[in-house]
Amino acid sequence: MNLIERPRRLRRTETIRALVRETRLSPDDFVYPLFVCEGEGVRREIASMPGAFNLSIDELVKEVEGARRVGVRSVILFGVPGEKDAAGSQAYAEDGITQRAIRAVKRELKDVLVIADNCLCEYTDHGHCGVIEDGEVLNDPTLDLLARTAVSQAQAGADIIAPSNMMDGFVIAIRDALDESGFEHIPIMSYAVKYASGFYGPFREAAGSTPQFGDRRGYQMDPANSREAMREAELDYEQGADMLMVKPALPYLDIIRAVRERFDLPIAAYQVSGEYAMIKAAGRLGWIDEERVALETLTSIKRAGSDIILTYFARELAQRLT
Repeated sequence: MNLIERPRRLRRTETIRALVRETRLSPDDFVYPLFVCEGEGVRREIASMPGAFNLSIDELVKEVEGARRVGVRSVILFGVPGEKDAAGSQAYAEDGITQRAIRAVKRELKDVLVIADNCLCEYTDHGHCGVIEDGEVLNDPTLDLLARTAVSQAQAGADIIAPSNMMDGFVIAIRDALDESGFEHIPIMSYAVKYASGFYGPFREAAGSTPQFGDRRGYQMDPANSREAMREAELDYEQGADMLMVKPALPYLDIIRAVRERFDLPIAAYQVSGEYAMIKAAGRLGWIDEERVALETLTSIKRAGSDIILTYFARELAQRLT
């Protein structure tokens, strides 16, 4: 008798499929990115990111409360200041928009984990992630400002600092500054592998961070490179990063897998604004089942090896998962 292998036996019903499922998503996997702006009662939808908003602090707290109710307990905050300057001084101001937002969320929702994105591009009038001289982004002078920003964010109550600027030595500069200021207990989630991607366009609209000249290819990574990604991750690992991030996520599943296999730290991946916007746009046109595709992409990111997923779908999909 010929023995036919029948893998379909374990796909026959939803109950069986759930029993043998290898990769599972949970709201605990998600970090919800949120944009906080000046004003009161502001809930301004971002045109290229339907369902995402610029939020004033009072509206931000409401949004975090809503996410918490459906099981999302981690958020990352991006500040949209009312004023910008060449040095991005609002990034490290004691009363900066992000610092005030951190205090408000931690005051109202003590059990929510608040991650502070640490970069200058949202705060500089030129839109680059560092100090500019003769049209060049200077690495080492920028480190001092990033360190100041990290300390001010920790003082405001941030639980994790997430530097995203891709300056050489940014992790050790921030680690030293935090430790010297009594914040040795604050972890660093490093954007260790951040590509110069075309998928960031909607974010730049949301944060008002489009470069006023040139681009960021001089400090963010070439999308063609994978060995370089391992070097970047290794450097951040050696400098004391507690978590490593890959950004974007879906076009770089191979990089997520490689980082996962090489390092024993928690691995994060950022499903960025362009990934989100494409799914939203196709869903609204009726070309795809939006919820199904969103869940499928998030599952693939976790299957590739990510422990933590930053996604604008966090609140929307959390209730579905529970």
